[in-house]
Amino acid sequence: MSVLKYKEVQKMNGKEIDSKLKDLRGELIKSNVAANKTNAKTKEIKKAIARINTFKSGKEKSPSKDLEEK
Repeated sequence: MSVLKYKEVQKMNGKEIDSKLKDLRGELIKSNVAANKTNAKTKEIKKAIARINTFKSGKEKSPSKDLEEK
């Protein structure tokens, strides 16, 4: 699992974002079961999920803002 950056999330379309979010949540569950505690991998996965959720919530609030910045 590589670090997922915000710019990478911006380049994804809606279907890719949803599938990535689903994959990350599944991976988080597997990681938590295997480790039975929080470790570096679970922290990285949680950060990636948070980045995606932040992007989605920002995109829902003001879709025209993305067009103005470009």
